[in-house]
Amino acid sequence: MLPPELPPLPALTRAEGELIDCYLDVVDLLGRINPAHHGDTYRGLRAAQALVGKAAELRDALATMHQRGETELHAQTLRRALRVLDGDRRTARVTVPPQSDS
Repeated sequence: MLPPELPPLPALTRAEGELIDCYLDVVDLLGRINPAHHGDTYRGLRAAQALVGKAAELRDALATMHQRGETELHAQTLRRALRVLDGDRRTARVTVPPQSDS
Protein backbone atom coordinates (compact mmCIF):
# COMPACT_ATOMS: atom_id res chain seq x y z
CA MET A 1 0.00 0.00 0.00
CA LEU A 2 1.35 3.39 -0.97
CA PRO A 3 1.48 6.28 1.51
CA PRO A 4 -1.03 9.08 0.93
CA GLU A 5 0.05 11.59 -1.66
CA LEU A 6 1.22 14.91 -0.24
CA PRO A 7 -0.44 18.09 -1.43
CA PRO A 8 1.60 19.99 -4.00
CA LEU A 9 3.90 22.76 -2.88
CA PRO A 10 2.42 26.20 -3.45
CA ALA A 11 4.00 28.33 -6.15
CA LEU A 12 7.09 30.00 -4.70
CA THR A 13 9.68 32.31 -6.13
CA ARG A 14 13.17 30.85 -6.26
CA ALA A 15 14.15 33.10 -3.34
CA GLU A 16 11.13 31.96 -1.28
CA GLY A 17 12.04 28.35 -1.95
CA GLU A 18 15.60 29.02 -0.82
CA LEU A 19 14.29 30.75 2.31
CA ILE A 20 12.10 27.76 3.20
CA ASP A 21 14.94 25.28 2.56
CA CYS A 22 17.45 27.26 4.63
CA TYR A 23 14.95 27.83 7.44
CA LEU A 24 14.20 24.12 7.71
CA ASP A 25 17.93 23.29 7.63
CA VAL A 26 18.45 25.64 10.60
CA VAL A 27 15.44 24.18 12.42
CA ASP A 28 16.72 20.63 11.92
CA LEU A 29 20.10 21.59 13.39
CA LEU A 30 18.52 23.37 16.34
CA GLY A 31 16.45 20.25 16.98
CA ARG A 32 19.65 18.20 17.14
CA ILE A 33 21.19 20.71 19.58
CA ASN A 34 18.11 20.96 21.84
CA PRO A 35 19.28 19.89 25.32
CA ALA A 36 15.73 18.88 26.26
CA HIS A 37 16.00 15.88 23.93
CA HIS A 38 18.10 12.77 24.38
CA GLY A 39 21.42 12.82 22.58
CA ASP A 40 25.12 13.12 23.11
CA THR A 41 27.32 16.20 23.27
CA TYR A 42 29.28 15.31 20.14
CA ARG A 43 26.08 15.23 18.08
CA GLY A 44 25.12 18.64 19.48
CA LEU A 45 28.58 20.01 18.85
CA ARG A 46 28.54 18.89 15.21
CA ALA A 47 25.10 20.42 14.72
CA ALA A 48 26.20 23.69 16.35
CA GLN A 49 29.22 23.86 14.06
CA ALA A 50 27.04 23.33 11.00
CA LEU A 51 24.52 25.89 12.26
CA VAL A 52 26.94 28.74 11.63
CA GLY A 53 27.04 28.06 7.89
CA LYS A 54 23.32 27.35 7.60
CA ALA A 55 22.46 30.57 9.46
CA ALA A 56 24.60 32.49 6.95
CA GLU A 57 22.73 30.80 4.08
CA LEU A 58 19.42 31.78 5.68
CA ARG A 59 20.64 35.37 6.02
CA ASP A 60 21.74 35.37 2.39
CA ALA A 61 18.37 34.03 1.22
CA LEU A 62 16.58 36.84 3.04
CA ALA A 63 19.06 39.42 1.73
CA THR A 64 18.49 38.17 -1.83
CA MET A 65 14.73 38.49 -1.41
CA HIS A 66 15.11 42.03 -0.08
CA GLN A 67 17.48 43.06 -2.88
CA ARG A 68 15.06 41.71 -5.50
CA GLY A 69 12.27 43.83 -4.08
CA GLU A 70 10.51 40.96 -2.31
CA THR A 71 9.95 43.06 0.79
CA GLU A 72 7.05 41.10 2.28
CA LEU A 73 6.82 37.51 3.42
CA HIS A 74 3.61 35.93 2.19
CA ALA A 75 2.97 34.03 5.41
CA GLN A 76 -0.03 32.01 4.25
CA THR A 77 1.80 30.64 1.21
CA LEU A 78 5.03 30.02 3.12
CA ARG A 79 3.08 28.33 5.93
CA ARG A 80 1.51 25.94 3.40
CA ALA A 81 4.95 25.13 2.00
CA LEU A 82 6.31 24.46 5.50
CA ARG A 83 3.44 22.09 6.23
CA VAL A 84 3.97 20.15 2.99
CA LEU A 85 7.66 19.83 3.89
CA ASP A 86 6.86 18.42 7.37
CA GLY A 87 7.64 21.70 9.11
CA ASP A 88 5.26 20.96 12.00
CA ARG A 89 7.21 17.89 13.06
CA ARG A 90 10.58 19.44 12.36
CA THR A 91 9.93 22.60 14.36
CA ALA A 92 8.47 20.59 17.26
CA ARG A 93 11.97 19.24 17.98
CA VAL A 94 13.12 22.78 18.81
CA THR A 95 10.62 23.23 21.65
CA VAL A 96 10.75 21.91 25.20
CA PRO A 97 8.68 18.72 25.44
CA PRO A 98 5.67 18.79 27.79
CA GLN A 99 6.37 17.76 31.35
CA SER A 100 5.68 14.08 31.97
CA ASP A 101 3.83 12.89 35.07
CA SER A 102 6.34 10.14 35.82
